[in-house]
Amino acid sequence: MIQRTIRTDVLDIAYEEHGPPDGAPVILLHGFPYDVHAYDDIAPPLAADGRRVLIPSLRGYGATRFLSADTPRSGQQAALGHDLLRFMDALDIKSAVLAGYDWGGRAACIVAALWPERAQGLLSCTGYNIQNIAASAAPAPAEQEHRYWYQYYFHTERGRAGLTKNRRDVCRLLWRLWSPEWRFDEATFEKSAASFDNPDFVDVVIQSYRHRYGYAPGDPALEDIEAQLARQPKIGVPTIVLHGGHDGVGPAEQSEHHNKHFTGPYQRRVLPRIGHNVPQEAPAAFVVSLRELLGGE
Repeated sequence: MIQRTIRTDVLDIAYEEHGPPDGAPVILLHGFPYDVHAYDDIAPPLAADGRRVLIPSLRGYGATRFLSADTPRSGQQAALGHDLLRFMDALDIKSAVLAGYDWGGRAACIVAALWPERAQGLLSCTGYNIQNIAASAAPAPAEQEHRYWYQYYFHTERGRAGLTKNRRDVCRLLWRLWSPEWRFDEATFEKSAASFDNPDFVDVVIQSYRHRYGYAPGDPALEDIEAQLARQPKIGVPTIVLHGGHDGVGPAEQSEHHNKHFTGPYQRRVLPRIGHNVPQEAPAAFVVSLRELLGGE
């Protein structure tokens, strides 16, 4: 494994690289509140297969940094998709298998939807992750609303202050609530939690959860991408959806009918006793699915 940094239009993106540089590229994308260590058990077997595995730290995480103080610290969905596209451009990667969950799954879905020539295949945890911001004001059933407590907390300045002061406490609690069957230890959590010390972490997270409900403006430079996403574009690349059967934030039934968003080859697999952090909780199933998309199994 090699740790590298690549410069894009707005970021210096820190990333891990595994495997031969001429291998078929696979890009693995983490979510909130996780980091590149979610893929510690995914990258080595793929690299051993001869794949080039790239794991970037998202904006606001790890050693990834903004180039300019003037760039909005936005965590909106268009920013995540834009960053992935520019990451691929900077590395001259024409097409790759894209895989992710939570924020990372959203970035992968966006690139697969808007720039399908750049996605050889898609592994998306919890299904179609492109947000429908226009419909976000509609209330969900109470059972689901209570799972979003952290989002409503982040809509307030008390929540911003709480995440700033208690980021490890907040994020550790989310790990437990979202993956109730996963018995991670403190050392495992702390490996990822170090990424939350990024100076832009709080701003990016707060903006992300406010923007998706229309409570914060987006980055003007990303308006065109957001306009395209508002049309809920379909995804035509070969796709495998993995959904943890014990996902504590997004129950598996939420993705039951997501096939309507996909027009290409599509499979959905529910993983019993697995929570939200699928790659770290079920690495074997994740690797099997990626090998299928890569044509190796």
